[in-house]
Amino acid sequence: MKKKFAALLFVFAFMASSVSADPLDAFKDLSGTLDIAGGTAHIPVMTAAAQDIMTFNPNIRITVAGGGSGVGVKQVGEGLAGIGNTGRPLKPSEIEQYGLKTFPFAIDGVALAVHPDNPVKALSTEQVRKIYSGEVTDWKDLGGNAGTINVYGREDGSGTRETFTDKLFGKGELSPSVNVVNSNGAMKTAIAQDKRAIGYVGIGHLDNTIAGVAVDGHVPSQENAASGEYPVVRNLYMNTKGEPTGLTAAFIDYIYSEPGAKIIEKSGYIPLKREK
Repeated sequence: MKKKFAALLFVFAFMASSVSADPLDAFKDLSGTLDIAGGTAHIPVMTAAAQDIMTFNPNIRITVAGGGSGVGVKQVGEGLAGIGNTGRPLKPSEIEQYGLKTFPFAIDGVALAVHPDNPVKALSTEQVRKIYSGEVTDWKDLGGNAGTINVYGREDGSGTRETFTDKLFGKGELSPSVNVVNSNGAMKTAIAQDKRAIGYVGIGHLDNTIAGVAVDGHVPSQENAASGEYPVVRNLYMNTKGEPTGLTAAFIDYIYSEPGAKIIEKSGYIPLKREK
């Protein structure tokens, strides 16, 4: 009986230590540099996680840069970054060329956005296509105040742009008058400063400086993206060249941990469980 009791105590002690273990302990004996680059939607999550880790262990240095999904693939594929972030799935050709492994970690919605003073807060998919093809050029044709529609889009290689194109625009030709910006942050700034602007950003970037636009009656919010009510969604991915090891593997593990999930939620995204 005493042996059984002692065994139970050991099991409970082990379970308690496992539950209470701090995910940051994985970095206790590590050192070195990890460079991360690519999708700009990922930056708030990557930066917050990096700060946690570097505060815990000053012998670790983690850099986080943007550049878009295409840059993320190229940087990690050519060995210039340990993690290359994309806001879209890897293409078969990218996996084959670079031997990449992919890790989806969050759900993000892509929202159309306008200046808060713009009275147009709802559009149909067809109206969106006409705006971005240049067929409709004045807000008065959409029920707004008369004035030229200043259309903003993202650069080639952007995962946000690819999601927008796949879900809303289709295979038509974009108007050459579309103003191209190279990050979610730059898009947000452009729309916030231009009362006649329309553009698109990750839903996590919506706040009181820009207003989300409902599409076909679907209101852009993370709750609606998570439930499936809002259809313009994508996954966010971390990608590595081959199986991750060392500091890179520990960083990815941290993103999937409970503290990592909280960072993802705080950044405006929906955490995904690690695929087995």
